[in-house]
Amino acid sequence: MSEDAIQMLEGYDDPSDQRSLSLDDTSSTEESPGDSRLSLETSNDAIPYIGQRFVTHDAAYEFYSEFAKRCGFSIRRHRTEGKDGVGKGLTRRYFVCHRAGNTPIKASNETKPQRNRKSSRCGCQAYLRISKTMDMGVPEWRVTGFGNHHNHDLLEPNQVRFLPAYRTISETDKNRIFMFAKTGISVQQMMRLMELEKCVEPGYLPFTEKDVRNLLQSFRKVDQDEDSIDLLRMCKNIKDKDLNFRYEFTLDANNRLENIAWSYASSVQAYEVFGDAIVFDTTHRLTAFDLPLGIWVGVNNYGMPCFFGCVLLREENVRSFSWALKAFLGFMNRRAPRTILTDQNVCLKDAIAIEMPSTKHAHCIWMIVAKFPSWFNAVLGERYNEWKVEFFRLYILESIQDFEIGWREMVNSFGLHTNRHIANLFASRTLWALPYLRSHFFAGMTWTGQSKAINAFIQRFLSAQTRLAHFVEQVAVAVDFKDQAGEQQTMQQNLQNISLKTGAPMESHAATILTPYAFSKLQDELVIAAHYASFQMEEGRYLVRHHTKIDGGREVIWDPRDEVVTCSCLQFEFSGILCRHALRVLSTGNCFQIPDQYLPIRWCRVNALPTKLIQSTSEHAERVQHLQSMVSALITESAKTKERLDYASEEICALLSRIREQPISTQGTRDIAHKSRSR
Repeated sequence: MSEDAIQMLEGYDDPSDQRSLSLDDTSSTEESPGDSRLSLETSNDAIPYIGQRFVTHDAAYEFYSEFAKRCGFSIRRHRTEGKDGVGKGLTRRYFVCHRAGNTPIKASNETKPQRNRKSSRCGCQAYLRISKTMDMGVPEWRVTGFGNHHNHDLLEPNQVRFLPAYRTISETDKNRIFMFAKTGISVQQMMRLMELEKCVEPGYLPFTEKDVRNLLQSFRKVDQDEDSIDLLRMCKNIKDKDLNFRYEFTLDANNRLENIAWSYASSVQAYEVFGDAIVFDTTHRLTAFDLPLGIWVGVNNYGMPCFFGCVLLREENVRSFSWALKAFLGFMNRRAPRTILTDQNVCLKDAIAIEMPSTKHAHCIWMIVAKFPSWFNAVLGERYNEWKVEFFRLYILESIQDFEIGWREMVNSFGLHTNRHIANLFASRTLWALPYLRSHFFAGMTWTGQSKAINAFIQRFLSAQTRLAHFVEQVAVAVDFKDQAGEQQTMQQNLQNISLKTGAPMESHAATILTPYAFSKLQDELVIAAHYASFQMEEGRYLVRHHTKIDGGREVIWDPRDEVVTCSCLQFEFSGILCRHALRVLSTGNCFQIPDQYLPIRWCRVNALPTKLIQSTSEHAERVQHLQSMVSALITESAKTKERLDYASEEICALLSRIREQPISTQGTRDIAHKSRSR
C-alpha cells in the first residue's frame, strides 16, 4: 500500500467538512441546454455525466459514493448553496473526494489535551456538483459539474473497504452485537460468529473490530447515572425473587453509585464450610466502565474453585477496601476467614488489618508469579528463564522450612538482593506465604490447573458488556454454570473406583470418608511414608527422616491417649492433610484409623455439593463429622461376617425410613429442597 493510501486510511476523520473547496464555479463544466430532456438515472449508468438527473440529492450522493468505491476513494458532503427564484431553500450541493481541501489549523488549548492525528487532506480537486431544477413543475436534481482528477493514489479494491465511509453496521448487526455483548463474549469472538453467520471470509465483514468497540463504548456512555440506576434495580429484583441474595452499595455526595458488592445464596452456603481460607483477587478491572473489580473465591472439598462474592469499587484506597471487606463479612454472617490471600496491594493490606484483625494475610503465588516477567526480565536478560526454572524447582521440591533459606540463596546468586521488588517481598512476609500456598489445600487453587480454571471463570464475565446491569447478570450466569460443572465433576469423581495402594487399614479408613480429591493427597503421603524411618527419642517424641538420609528429619509428637499428633513440618496446619512423617509415626504406633480430628469436615464426602449444604454452625458440622465416623465404624464391623452385614442392612433401612419421616424445619433446608426441585 502506498504512503498516500496509508494516509487516506489513517487520517480520514476530519471535523472541518465546511472548509471552502478551491473550485471555481465558472471553470466547471456547466450543464448544456440540450441536456434538459435527459432521462432520470438508471442502474445501467456507471459514470457521472453532465445533465444526469436524480429524484433527490440523497440519491445523487449514493450514486457518486458507489462510483467512488469502485474507483478506490470515498466522498463526503461539502458546501451547499441557495438561489433566489428557483424553489426554496437548498438549490445546489457539492460532493467532494474525502481528501479535498487542506488540513485545518486547530487553535491550541493548553487546558484541553489535543489528539495528535494525521490528516488525509491533500487539496484533491475531484468533485460532483448537482443543482435543483423544476421540470414541468416537478423538482429534480441534475449534475452540473463533475471532475474526476485526483492528486493522490487511489486504493485497490481489497483496500477501499477499510475506508470509514464504507464501514457500516446495520441495525440488525447492531442488535446482534448488543446481544453478544450481554453474554460476555469478546469482540473477536463476535466477529467470528458473524462471519460464520454471513458465510464470509475472515476480515470481510462491512465493519471492523474497532467499529464494534466504538459502538459498544458509545452505547455505554449514553447515561452512566441511568446505568447505575438499572444496576440497583436489577439487584433489587433479584433480591425480591431470592431472599438469600445479598448486596450492599454506597452513594457519593452527588447521590451517584460509588461501590457495590453482592453474593448469591449458594456462595453463602459454600462459605459456611469452605470459607476457612479464601483468595481476594483485585487484579482485574472493568475497563469498559473504568471500575476496579474484586472477587472472593475459594476451593471446595473436591478441589474445585467456588465463588463467594464480587465487588465493584470506584477507587482503590483503604476506605473503599475496608467497606468491601465489611460488606463481605456482612454477607457471611460476620464470620471472617482464617486465611486470606491477596495481591501486593498496600491499601488492601491495611484494610484487612482493620476489618479482619484475626485473619492471617498472605500474598497469592499466582498473582506474584504473573509479575515476574515485568520485574526481572529486563534485569536478568537471558538468565530470566534460568531464574524461573530455579524458582519453580525450589518452590515445588523444597520443604517448607528450607524454602526461605533456598529463596534467599537464589536471590543472592542472581544478584537480585538489591532489587526493590525482592525487598518488598521480604518486607511483606511473602516468604512465609509462599510455602503456605504450596500446601495441598491451595495447591489446586493457586497452581497451574486450578488457577487457569479460576481465570477462565473470571473471564466469562470480564469480556465486552453493554451495561453494568448486564455484567451482574452475566456473573450470575457464570456462577450457575460453575456450580453445574462442579456438580458434574463431583459425580464423576464419586463414580470412579478408588484403588488402594498400600493395603494399610488407615488407607481403607480414609477412603470411606474423604473425597477422592482429598484422599488422593493423603494416599500420596501414605505411599511416601513407607520410605521413611522413625526413631523414638523419648516418650511420645519421634524423629522421622528418609531412609537414605543419615541426619536431619522432622520431629513428630504423638499422644496415643488423646490421639493428638503434631509434626514440625506443619503440613496439616497448612493443608488439612496429614504429612508423611505423622503417618509414619501413627503406623509405627499401631494406629489403624486416622483420628477424627485429622479428617477435617472440609475434605469429607458429606459436604459434596456447596449448593446442597445446609447452613450450619460449626457445632453442627462437628456433629455431622462424628456421625460420619460412627457410620465408618459401623461399616467396618458389619463387613466382618455375612450375619452382621444382613442385620446391619435391615436395621439401617428401618432407621433411614424413620429419619425420612422427620420434618425438615430449617429455612435453609427448605430453600435447598426448593432449589433442587426447580432444577
